[in-house]
Amino acid sequence: MKNILVIGCAGQIGSELTLELRRRYGVDNVIGTDVSLDKITGKLAEGPSEVLDISNTPRLVELVKKYKVDTIYNLAALLSAVAEAKPQLAWEVGLIGHYNTLEVAREHNCAVFFPSSIGSFGPSTPHQNTPQDTIQRPTTMYGVTKVSAELLGDYYHKKYGVDSRGVRFPGIISNVTMPGGGTTDYAVEIYYEAVKHGKYTCPLKAGTFLDMMYMPDAIKACIDVMEADPSKLIHHNGFNVTAMSFDPEILKNAIRKHIPNFELFYDVEPIKQSIADSWPDNMDDSCARQEWGWSPTWNLETMTEDMIKVIRAKNL
Repeated sequence: MKNILVIGCAGQIGSELTLELRRRYGVDNVIGTDVSLDKITGKLAEGPSEVLDISNTPRLVELVKKYKVDTIYNLAALLSAVAEAKPQLAWEVGLIGHYNTLEVAREHNCAVFFPSSIGSFGPSTPHQNTPQDTIQRPTTMYGVTKVSAELLGDYYHKKYGVDSRGVRFPGIISNVTMPGGGTTDYAVEIYYEAVKHGKYTCPLKAGTFLDMMYMPDAIKACIDVMEADPSKLIHHNGFNVTAMSFDPEILKNAIRKHIPNFELFYDVEPIKQSIADSWPDNMDDSCARQEWGWSPTWNLETMTEDMIKVIRAKNL
């Protein structure tokens, strides 16, 4: 990777990934793009920044040529709950947008990273130790776009030799970017509410286990898979990656080690609950570990300690 274009640099992953890529590869070698320059603020604005709507293919070609881009991180997407409310837009952004990206990559010899998700699985997928290769029949538009984009990436790799790679993320927990409409957002919100108010009302019921990952590990996965030796890759798109699995009660107990009087209540949101119920409890990420050395750094205890420390320092 020499000249990197990040599509959706102001989003949940992009806002932190862009800064880490610039730290590793040089500020001028990482171009951050989003649908509006108003979104690209703070440290993100300190490097090359451009307006890009992923549906505008000529604009994408223009930027690839202008900056001699060799690697594209396509992070443009609507998160799961938002996608259910706006399925047509989710399709345009999540799948047609990725098709556009792969076409540009084919024509201009770029590598492509695409983040898939546990949302690419469905109710008929094994929920325990979900295999790398298994049935994927999602029941949400978010999931449909993710599994379709995985297949597109595989097709472009086999048909045209495009170096398309990606991972299937679990829920991602960040202390930088606030949630934006995902089913796993409760696992971020709960920390802020615990610090600010000492209580939280959870939209998912007790016993709802989901894979999760702390953002630093998510950023690490994005970069590590793209730096992997291609000769060792059996899979390319949609590598299972995870770090921990818990339900709201386990998370509550982890927080109580730091905030003993923290209280957890429940007001289940049917749409989010139905989405969560269709996703795995925990994934088998052995293929990522074997093929490119994936290994998470953070666990529930260390993440919880860090989340609470950082949020307290913000003096919200």
